[in-house]
Amino acid sequence: MEDEEESLNRQEHLSRSLSPAMRAYLAEIYRMGEGGPVRAAALARRLDVTIPAVVRMLNRLESHGLIQRTRHGILLTKTGEREALRSIRQHRILEAFLTRVLGIGWEEVHALADRLDPVIDEALCERMYEVAGRPTHCPHGDPIPTPDGRMPPLPDIPLSDAWIGARGRITRVKTEDPEQLRYLGSLGLVPGTAFELIARAPFNGPLRLRLAQHDVIIGLELAHHIRVILETEAPGASA
Repeated sequence: MEDEEESLNRQEHLSRSLSPAMRAYLAEIYRMGEGGPVRAAALARRLDVTIPAVVRMLNRLESHGLIQRTRHGILLTKTGEREALRSIRQHRILEAFLTRVLGIGWEEVHALADRLDPVIDEALCERMYEVAGRPTHCPHGDPIPTPDGRMPPLPDIPLSDAWIGARGRITRVKTEDPEQLRYLGSLGLVPGTAFELIARAPFNGPLRLRLAQHDVIIGLELAHHIRVILETEAPGASA
């Protein structure tokens, strides 16, 4: 019992010692890799920082036992993944609170949550969670990790991988670009929307979707950012 209590105390001490920047890196490594390795160069591009800056931060994270470097890229350790999920939970609760309680558009909440993250403690975050109605997903459809660090499975695929005749629903939208989110919202392409893919132009051309009230046309690049669960099998799948 003492060993278990001592381990929990060490974990809590480590968690309190992490800077907002360290937490941001851990969360981004988790988002990019989703269990797989992440390249330092890709991480630098995603965070819009230099390679030397990434290397310095990775050295700090490694010294705390939060990541490990492999020849395939950067992996989170169990401790690193737990801290990443704590940060992601807070960020997505903030987004849900800003949308559900304050009525802020989904195209704005990611940047606002980024600014609020460093000044929100766990107790306040959990209060926001209660006030927002205990949301299970952020406004963009991503699941909110549980307090004990479990992430629900994500059995969805990019809309760009769907075939003509496929029917399903949108689960999440994987872009943080405000203009793209505003545009997708204006088309009704938001989490929970049911659709049927009725046409796709050749040579990586746009897709035509049938929604409940109207049809929409969307380019392949945007379709790649939309994740969906399909209710129909691919042609020939049951053969």
